[in-house]
Amino acid sequence: MNRTDGTGETPAMLSDAEVVCRVLDGDVGSFEIIMRRYNQRLFRVARGIVHDDAEAEDVVQEAYLSAFRGLAQFNGLALFSTWLTKIAVNEALARVRRSKRLPLVAATFDPETAMSDSPANHHDAAEEASQQELGRVLAKAVDGLPPELRAVFVMRVVENLSTEETAECLNLTEANVKVRLHRARELLRTWIDDRIGVEARKLFQFDGRRCDRIVDRVIERIRRGGGTGGA
Repeated sequence: MNRTDGTGETPAMLSDAEVVCRVLDGDVGSFEIIMRRYNQRLFRVARGIVHDDAEAEDVVQEAYLSAFRGLAQFNGLALFSTWLTKIAVNEALARVRRSKRLPLVAATFDPETAMSDSPANHHDAAEEASQQELGRVLAKAVDGLPPELRAVFVMRVVENLSTEETAECLNLTEANVKVRLHRARELLRTWIDDRIGVEARKLFQFDGRRCDRIVDRVIERIRRGGGTGGA
């Protein structure tokens, strides 16, 4: 969405608050700006919790619908991005609780086991593996983290959320966030940690087709329901 409106503004020029006001004033189409702005973040955060691409997409869609319906209740006391992320986190955690697929306390994670079936396992992965293979190995290692550590790791390292924002989204103390991030880094070993800042952003690729799919589905459901976020 690079088009301009009647004022000559592009979506990138609008603040979240300005977009919210437009939607509440009846411009439902402007909600697409919000979705395209936060699709990648919400997908990665949800994926870090539910551990499944398709379910993460469902989480993001439901989070947007919940946010749309409750838009009038957004009071501005927190950043809109934090408010929206927390909705997605709560939806993802609710699904985990319902499915009971993820234990509250996971077994001890062994990075070597998580990476054992990598084709580069018998070589020096850090030096010989291609960037694609390295990304696959890193993704496997992150997926192998205990769920309570993986969620923090994805939010802090992959999405660069602050400690404060991560704590608010996950209903943790900032001290707990720091401890969990430290434990996650330890589990991923030093050689992965040295590369994770660059490579982690490639772990949960949010391609254009997935982004378009979520936007289209949410807009369709909003229009079927009618009204605005204040309805």
